[in-house]
Amino acid sequence: MELIDMMMKKNYKTLLFSLICILSVLTGCKKYYMDTGVHDAKYSGNIMQYMEEKKPFFDSTLTVIKLAGLADVVSKENITFFAPPSGSIFKSIKRLNIELRVTGKDTVSKLSQIKPEVWRNVLSQYIFKGGNRLKDYPQRDTLSYLAYPGQGYTSYGGRIMNVGVIFNDAVVYNDKGAEISRVAYAGYRQLYLAYIPDLSNPQVSLVNIPVATSDIQPSNGVLHVLNKFKHNFGFNTDVFIEQAISAGISPPTP
Repeated sequence: MELIDMMMKKNYKTLLFSLICILSVLTGCKKYYMDTGVHDAKYSGNIMQYMEEKKPFFDSTLTVIKLAGLADVVSKENITFFAPPSGSIFKSIKRLNIELRVTGKDTVSKLSQIKPEVWRNVLSQYIFKGGNRLKDYPQRDTLSYLAYPGQGYTSYGGRIMNVGVIFNDAVVYNDKGAEISRVAYAGYRQLYLAYIPDLSNPQVSLVNIPVATSDIQPSNGVLHVLNKFKHNFGFNTDVFIEQAISAGISPPTP
């Protein structure tokens, strides 16, 4: 700590330059980053096989993919998949069951009770043709959409979604936690998938979902995993609930 203090007191600019250099090296690394550390980006199997290996995290997601009739798409076609974790699906089902109880209807105990067309319609919004990594997407700035709006991409189901990369600032703090230097857009980069509620106003009230793990590269495309804590399956849970109820909830099978 004494050495760091001396360096910071001697030359803050040198320290900031070093930080930016380190960030540049990490950005160019052929790895992806997640909460549990650093992992090789390449995976020899397809997207479905990767998710099967991480089944505790994707158990419900895999079930929904199969119920939606999209297993062949996710395992064979060249796609980019912004995968919602099982936790995101659980939150939306929990909200759906609250609505069903309030209206005096039987709740959902199995994912198969929701019609396949509902699963397909919603899940298709997370899938895009072609394999795109973080570096392939334009910059987004939620505070400056006019300058950095990201870009609209047509999902597998035909709905336009916004995808972009947030360029965070590089910040240096002193030993007391006070900010001493900041360089705009020079910090770490995070990929976002955004739902556009009103396609006639594509920059208004977007539902912005951060990617927790980006650039996983199975054999048939690219997998980005959404943050389960900041995402409910379907983006707008009320719309998902309305679609599920309108299509009809099937009774559970033994």
